[in-house]
Amino acid sequence: MTKYKHIFFDLDRTIWNFDKNSIEVLKDIFSKYDLEKKGIPSFDKFYEVYYEINHELWAKYRIGAIKKDFLSLERFWATLRHFSIDEKDTAYNMSQDYVKLSPFKTHLFPNSHEILNYLKEKYTLHLITNGFAEVQTLKIKNSNLEQYFDEVIISEQTPWKKPNPAIFKYAINQVDAKPEDCIMIGDDIKADIQGAASVGMDNIWTNLINGTSDYKPMYEVNDLIEIKDIL
Repeated sequence: MTKYKHIFFDLDRTIWNFDKNSIEVLKDIFSKYDLEKKGIPSFDKFYEVYYEINHELWAKYRIGAIKKDFLSLERFWATLRHFSIDEKDTAYNMSQDYVKLSPFKTHLFPNSHEILNYLKEKYTLHLITNGFAEVQTLKIKNSNLEQYFDEVIISEQTPWKKPNPAIFKYAINQVDAKPEDCIMIGDDIKADIQGAASVGMDNIWTNLINGTSDYKPMYEVNDLIEIKDIL
């Protein structure tokens, strides 16, 4: 399909394997701070609680209900409090370690480089990500992804976050294009797929974990290499 000129990718859970990388960092943190000795039964229990808290906080952050610094600290402090560990200083140190360490994890989803090399020959590629600027920039560099993308749009560096239509309009304007010239590729139905659709962009849902959705994307793939069948 050649009607597109620009492809916009999401980063986390689309190319960069967020969950695999995050678990590695959190295991290091769990061990460093002897959390089992502090009363947390196991890493799995810790991660289960942390995951839910982090997910809820990110949902609030996306709509501007909380600030970055609050999110960074609260996801760890709330997790510790759940296990009756009221150590704010420990939570703060954990939050700092997480931000410092996570960008140096470089697990990507299978076929990431292959599909990016393939698409780079045919289209101009860009990124739109909701992550923190200092973290996302390092992730991209350390994972050897800089070579593929012309524009990297990080929500923290704009007034908006996905799925706000304004960030998609901003991205389209940044590359001097029209919505019909562009297609969005991402894992998050609300942030990536519905957000892009709201401004008239076509979209591909990278359903790499075999999830389900009531919203029907324009296209769906279960492996990044399947994008070759669409583009």
